[in-house]
Amino acid sequence: MITSISNIKVKNLIQLKNKSKSRRDADAFVIEGVRMFSEIDSSYVVEAYMTQAFYEKYRGAAFLSGIKYELVSEQVFSKMSDTVSPQGIIAIVKMPHHKLTDLLDCNDGLYLVLEDIQDPGNLGTLIRTAEAAGVAGVIMSKGTVDIFNPKVTRSTMGAIMRVPFVYVPDVTETIRDMKKEGIKVYAAALDDNVDYTSVDYKGKAAIVIGNEGNGLSRLAIQSSTGTVKIPMSGQIESLNAAVSAAIILYEARRQRE
Repeated sequence: MITSISNIKVKNLIQLKNKSKSRRDADAFVIEGVRMFSEIDSSYVVEAYMTQAFYEKYRGAAFLSGIKYELVSEQVFSKMSDTVSPQGIIAIVKMPHHKLTDLLDCNDGLYLVLEDIQDPGNLGTLIRTAEAAGVAGVIMSKGTVDIFNPKVTRSTMGAIMRVPFVYVPDVTETIRDMKKEGIKVYAAALDDNVDYTSVDYKGKAAIVIGNEGNGLSRLAIQSSTGTVKIPMSGQIESLNAAVSAAIILYEARRQRE
């Protein structure tokens, strides 16, 4: 059992949890909790750590089958954990990798394009919503928060391992390339009068959502097929990015069904 926070393995996990550069260098990230373990393919797990209490409670559980693990003391686990109420299991796992060409090679695919999303909770919710709405892939600008940030991965509730995603160096160029592939790209913008329910999302289509504070860049809007707006009452100027995406994605799903 590991009983010291000075243990090199403990230090390595904490480094991966806290620093995106460390995650990129190691090509690995950290997951925590029973839900994530029940969702992930065990072949992705590099190292797992659990408390004695967790082991006694879940010994023989299917989600632990084939996973190499070490026991750690409760004190050490509290330092490794990123949650207020640790569940007793945490692991380093390999990053999934996807190619943009593979994402776009989907008949009648629906896509979500994200420009400079900054809030980890928002991104995690966007990934979960994308899966629920039947999105074929999520495309993110390089300015979007790290998807392997622990707050993001926790918010995805396992969807990070099921929804294909890529980061692109130039989101406006990618939008133009998508249009060349016959994909209709609709940007969510406040300064437009086209209701989001009035456009056609059937066939290959994409929805573009912008930064929480600034919305979409002018270039992203100009590069898109068109823009759409969600009507709002009262004095509300805009909706949360994840809420906006959910509303439009589910309209797209309704039309496509």
